[in-house]
Amino acid sequence: MQIRIDDLQGPEIAALLEDHLHSMTLHSPPESIHALDLDKLRKPEITFWTLWENGELLGCGAIKELDPKHAELKSMKTDSKHLRKGVAEKLLVHIIEEARGRGYERISLETGSMDAFVPARRLYEKHGFEECGPFGDYGVDANSLFMVKVL
Repeated sequence: MQIRIDDLQGPEIAALLEDHLHSMTLHSPPESIHALDLDKLRKPEITFWTLWENGELLGCGAIKELDPKHAELKSMKTDSKHLRKGVAEKLLVHIIEEARGRGYERISLETGSMDAFVPARRLYEKHGFEECGPFGDYGVDANSLFMVKVL
């Protein structure tokens, strides 16, 4: 498996992100969907990684710099054909190490509070994320759960 910074230009990543946005609509009301589309991910404060194996896209993840000491985990998605193969964990470990290397003191995230998001929350907890209150531009939302990891 190879992780690389992605320029968000390929059809594979466009399809995976479209699937990501669609899956959010199945579990969250529109006002509680905070996933970013391709254009919003193409910002200088966002670094986007993809994980590939034998020319096939397995998953993606990103960080958004909120300030020089704080980053937000964004766009974690595993292709449905590759669930439970360690894709998300490999990406998460990579992103945490990148965040440390950049000197961030903490990394935060927003995820859904519904049962569909339990596997993601368990992965984040396994890697030291703890529940917290809203951060950045987020407000209190019964459909959102916020987590932070001190680096």
